[in-house]
Amino acid sequence: MRGILVTIMSALALAASAGAAQAAGDPAAGAATFKLCKVCHQVGETAKNFVGPNLNGVVGRKAGTVPGYNYSDANRNSGLIWDEATLTKYLHSPRAVVPGTKMAFPGLPKDQDVANVIAYLAQFGPDGKKP
Repeated sequence: MRGILVTIMSALALAASAGAAQAAGDPAAGAATFKLCKVCHQVGETAKNFVGPNLNGVVGRKAGTVPGYNYSDANRNSGLIWDEATLTKYLHSPRAVVPGTKMAFPGLPKDQDVANVIAYLAQFGPDGKKP
């Protein structure tokens, strides 16, 4: 009986870890989805502010703080920190999270696409370099 219980618990732990890994996002898939974002945003060592601010180092950054970008008052005064939870909500529906934002993009409907984009963006430090 104990052996069966250990086997069941091991299987459950393995299934949970596989689900967590999928939820964490795939940076390569995120790069493909980020093509939608490239219309307005740049990342990487040569990234500049464009229609939207560059997104180097965005994960963990305070909203509205990229030097040289003219943010909406709504974004600049939101008090948000772009952690994974906030980015997840925002990437699903930017205007629901920051009413009055200049961002015209309606959002990504699929949870996995959002997780993948966050994983992709998380690779870029504030200087645009990947660790």
